Amino acid sequence: MVTFPNAKINLGLSITGKLHTGYHSIESCLYPIPWCDVLEFVPSKKISFSSSGIAIPGDEKDNLVLKAYKLLRKDFGLPELNICLHKIIPMGAGLGGGSADAAFMLKMLNSEFQLFLDDSVLEDYAAQLGSDCPFFIQNKPAIATGTGTDLEVLTLDLSGMWLLLVKPDVHISTQEAYANVTPKSNEVDLKSLLESKDFAQWREKLVNDFEASIFPNHPILGEIKEALYQNGAVYAAMSGSGSTLFGLYTEKPEITPVFEKHVHKLIEL
Repeated sequence: MVTFPNAKINLGLSITGKLHTGYHSIESCLYPIPWCDVLEFVPSKKISFSSSGIAIPGDEKDNLVLKAYKLLRKDFGLPELNICLHKIIPMGAGLGGGSADAAFMLKMLNSEFQLFLDDSVLEDYAAQLGSDCPFFIQNKPAIATGTGTDLEVLTLDLSGMWLLLVKPDVHISTQEAYANVTPKSNEVDLKSLLESKDFAQWREKLVNDFEASIFPNHPILGEIKEALYQNGAVYAAMSGSGSTLFGLYTEKPEITPVFEKHVHKLIEL
């Protein structure tokens, strides 16, 4: 069985508090985009996992896809599988690729082995794997709150627009991302702002709080964001805690040399 886990972007990201667990609470819109990995499994005499495409650092046993499989195997006695992941979505990019892989694995197992788990149950399993994972169960535009696992589906539709993603060779750790962020309540009505599709207001009010803490350490990120606006984007921002920048366009943009020297992807939504 084969599936194609897709990436997401964040439209706005506010750090609204710090919980007693040490995690932060957020408010953000997660929007699915058609930039996909390839995930496949087949019956096997023993459990195995392999990957191709972009090299995945770390031990294979720590991969979220394998963890997702073992989570359901433990509860439902699933058979041994040979699992293959072809990695296309850049890692450490704020695009949720690893989370998508894990969530799509849960959905694929649920379908193939007729577990009849509804979305709410799958989201509970997904939340055990990572804060972005539950979003990819329904895989629809949604406002995420709490640690990112509380979801409110939106009617937001950006179909027909163009999205240019640019990822420079910059790694941002979670520790660095949160180091200089001061949690504060979001004074913007995020749902109304998003559904208005008033891009002038988006540019002014739809803010990723991580930009203020990360851009001073990595000036290239701010330069790329400015280049996206100069290139005609109606809205540009960093996705998640980075390091991908994206620009939204009403017409197909030109790919200029400033973007070509980084990993980039142009998508029609």
